[in-house]
Amino acid sequence: MSCFTKIFFLLCFCSHFLHAQSKQIQFLTGTDSEHTKEWDFWITGGRKSGSWGKIQVPSQWEQQGFGSYNYGRDYVTYGKNFKFNDEVGLYKHTFSIPNSWKGKIINIVFEGSMTDTEVKINGKLAGEIHQGAFYEFKYDISDKILFGKENILEVKVSKMSADKSVNNAERLADYWVLGGIFRPVYLEAIPNENISSTAIDAKADGTFRSNIHLNGIQSVNNLKVEIFDFENNLVGESQIQIQKGDTLKQIQFSVKNPKLWTAETPNLYKAKFSLNKNRKNIFRTEEKFGFRTIEVRKGDGIYVNGTKIKMKGINRHVWWPETGRVVSKNIDLMDVQLIKEMNMNAVRCSHYPPNKSFLKACDSLGLYVLDELAGWQKKYSTEVGKKLVKEMVTRDANNPSIIFWSNGNEGGHNFDLDTEFAKYDLSNRPVIHAHHKPGNAFNGIDCNHYEDYYSTKTILEGENIYMPTEFLHAQDDGGGGTSLADYWELHWNSKKGAGGFLWAFADEGLVRTDFNNQLDVNAINAPDGVVGPHREKEGSFYAIREIYSPVKIDFKTLPNDFNGTIPVENRYHFTNLNECQFEWKLVKFKAPFSSESGFDVIQKGKAESPNIKPTEKGNINLNLPTNWKENEALLLTATDSFGKEIYTWTWKFKSNDDISKQFSKSLIKEFSVSVIENDSLFILKSDEKEFSFGKKDGLLKSVILDKKGKKMTFRNGPVFVNGNTELLSLKAFLEEGNAEIEARFKDGKVIVWKLNHNGILELNYEYSLSGDYSFAGVSFDYPENYVISAKWLGKGPYHVWKNRTQGQTYNVWQNLKNSTRTGFSSWVYPEFKGYFDDVSWLQLNTVEGKITVGTREEKMFVRLFDFYGIYGAEGYPKLPTGNISFLDAIPSLGTVLAFNINNDTATLGPESEPNHLNGKFKRTLYFYFGLPDLGDENKQFTMPKENILTD
Repeated sequence: MSCFTKIFFLLCFCSHFLHAQSKQIQFLTGTDSEHTKEWDFWITGGRKSGSWGKIQVPSQWEQQGFGSYNYGRDYVTYGKNFKFNDEVGLYKHTFSIPNSWKGKIINIVFEGSMTDTEVKINGKLAGEIHQGAFYEFKYDISDKILFGKENILEVKVSKMSADKSVNNAERLADYWVLGGIFRPVYLEAIPNENISSTAIDAKADGTFRSNIHLNGIQSVNNLKVEIFDFENNLVGESQIQIQKGDTLKQIQFSVKNPKLWTAETPNLYKAKFSLNKNRKNIFRTEEKFGFRTIEVRKGDGIYVNGTKIKMKGINRHVWWPETGRVVSKNIDLMDVQLIKEMNMNAVRCSHYPPNKSFLKACDSLGLYVLDELAGWQKKYSTEVGKKLVKEMVTRDANNPSIIFWSNGNEGGHNFDLDTEFAKYDLSNRPVIHAHHKPGNAFNGIDCNHYEDYYSTKTILEGENIYMPTEFLHAQDDGGGGTSLADYWELHWNSKKGAGGFLWAFADEGLVRTDFNNQLDVNAINAPDGVVGPHREKEGSFYAIREIYSPVKIDFKTLPNDFNGTIPVENRYHFTNLNECQFEWKLVKFKAPFSSESGFDVIQKGKAESPNIKPTEKGNINLNLPTNWKENEALLLTATDSFGKEIYTWTWKFKSNDDISKQFSKSLIKEFSVSVIENDSLFILKSDEKEFSFGKKDGLLKSVILDKKGKKMTFRNGPVFVNGNTELLSLKAFLEEGNAEIEARFKDGKVIVWKLNHNGILELNYEYSLSGDYSFAGVSFDYPENYVISAKWLGKGPYHVWKNRTQGQTYNVWQNLKNSTRTGFSSWVYPEFKGYFDDVSWLQLNTVEGKITVGTREEKMFVRLFDFYGIYGAEGYPKLPTGNISFLDAIPSLGTVLAFNINNDTATLGPESEPNHLNGKFKRTLYFYFGLPDLGDENKQFTMPKENILTD
């Protein structure tokens, strides 16, 4: 268990234990998705309707086999006359009350119920029907319960609200619409004289203020507040006198030199509030909080503790495939850890307040939070909205991670509610409007969604701070990490750039209990994540991790005069790089025909952590050994002050020319070669293998592996992926004992095939291009169904796009074939198909044998089979001809939104423009079909050192 995880659970445990000294809690449901209780249940419509059954609570009733499924955009899919299934669930549960609770106030608390909820205790209404799905509410039921007898709880939950504005704000949305009691229900017993709630404002200068709301004050005459640090040391205290009938008191005092809360330094304190009658304690409660000051300096930026910060954020739904919006502390903690693993520092709670355990994890691990009132694209009425703002802010006000309140999303802003937040938030956090149309800046912050790169530049030159609360929509494999590097540089280098929040964290896939538990993302509506439904990491996950690394290293390749010094920029806001650790490794890669993947670590060591302040630049001196060039690659790992890996960079410094020569030397058998001709073919032949080439086009037509005629169906190449080729001349000949075929084309393209004595079939080709192109290079055909796995030396293990090469590192990677379509199915990662970056050699393991291909020149992309980044009426972007390609350039990937629907990615920034090609391209490929007799030479590739294997 990590240090962070231990801290998180320790804080949660201590909070519950101490809180329980004065407030006694009895759960009527389970506590989360992992711990449920069985209640009686009856539903009006859909599956299992019309008769009483059993249901686990908390749950979504659809996931328990009841009712019908709805997606929030069904009214678009099926027309405006479509009506959602307005199912009503009736819950019944019996419970007993401890006699020790006599004389106390007893409340029943619902942390979340979808959506209109009517509560009865022993046949009596507990209070008015609650409307709004995502908010905690309670009823005082002290006068309705029975001691010494069983009490009957009846709850009626309507999936759709009787209030039109609630449906507009919460239900007619781009997410799954579910029903049921989805968060815990419990009883709380508190003394008649008590503290109902507190609101804390703790500033960076150590000033502590709190509004303390009091109930039933009769005999209590003293209120004491004590502040404890993480090690439970008392660091400050104060007390005030209170009078009978007091309902609100404010207390203020200071703590000297507090450790401040930021996303980088999540220092937490505990405030203990005690009500005393003379010296006897009557009631006690406590809250976790952090000292920090939030400022919006209009026309400048967002400041925490006097330092300008920029958001590296993402939108996150509360979600799990099997249980819908019913989650657990473990899921909440995992999500925070994954967001931080991407080197992000912020999260937007889209589009409703999350579980309390998620906010606690953000507090203790460090994320800036936008806590959002629901209102997907339409708003709550003022009457309902005021109640829900109060419930949301009262519950969440003391979480230091929350730095903004968001009043609805994309037009779901009720302006009458803007002033309501401060009524319950003593710290008066800024309120924002997360909108999708220009000209809607609020409180000096423009949050406009889905601007392109160039309109972003224009906004950043305007009067407002720009912080898009949604951008780079990540449907399928688009958005997310694609183009992010350009956007991030814009925001980082702009005075008014405040960063932003990617859409979105996870594919919202639901296990459909009405379809044999198939995972459903509602076609193109919900697969918008950079992780899968069960948090499977997609390629964008790793791209984001590198792009957002607070240790910024720009070296793509090591310079010729590299001496072990690496320039670095500190993109932390509060952390000096001397608080991080740096370790280097020198490695040698496994050979193509080795049974292993990965590399061997030859030497490793630690670099001195440089003294580089936040936002400044400097150097890391690795102090490499003098013989470092005898190895094949360098790895550098940066680790933060909490022991978490920030990122590992890799640089390959052995050339592909050297690697291909090493491969050739390992083939010890030699054969005589010859050229054979018939009416339609030239055939290059050795004692074992035979390769046929068409006389009309110079393309490979067939491969025969042995004297028994065993064939391999690799053929129809090299086809140039751009332009039409008309053959000018074709000839076959013997040159220095090698058999060769040369094809020349009218547009200047050249193909030369050469069969070498060692069995390697060599291909040399050249072509010229001038203009803008999606891709460039050559393709072949091979049956995808024949492929078992792939192994390659190059960047990986995930596929890339021109505008998303980040996050992939050098290694000998190995991947079993899969047919994952990113965001849709089957979420087996890394994907087998796609473009792969900077490949030195590739080996396909097939039912016909092995196909090994290497390159002499650097920077070759390999395309494996047919795939698309975005799916709609058509798949985008378009693919080269053939299905295995060796390329000098690959396409960018856009986003699903309208300005990119035709894959016009150029608006997303320089990285996303087409390839601007001008000149001649030459490449040599080496093919070996089958398994060679390597003899003892293969031993040179086996290093008896520490072995690092791939995932």
